[in-house]
Amino acid sequence: MHSQSFGQGRWREYTFDEQMGNIGSEISRAHNQQDHDEQAYNLAVALALQLVDFTLDDPRWEDERRKEIIDARERIYDAFTGGKKYGTTWEELDEHFLTFAVAARKSR
Repeated sequence: MHSQSFGQGRWREYTFDEQMGNIGSEISRAHNQQDHDEQAYNLAVALALQLVDFTLDDPRWEDERRKEIIDARERIYDAFTGGKKYGTTWEELDEHFLTFAVAARKSR
């Protein structure tokens, strides 16, 4: 599902909130699997980062959005490495990305 062709095609049909909400689904999956299934945890983190990259490559997003996307990527990586740089937690990220999912659902 999350192949390069997906990133170049259908992903760009989503609104910003939908893209970030989908990233949030992988964040939630990582958060839930962190202490239970290392393989599922690593896969969810990898997919979240890949979706962030797809979002960053979307030409619709201007400077402010791009800064937000880059910050999200840094924070995901920070949580993955134990919050060593910013103190980021999966709980914090889960809450942050949930706001996008809620906004996307409201706009339908």
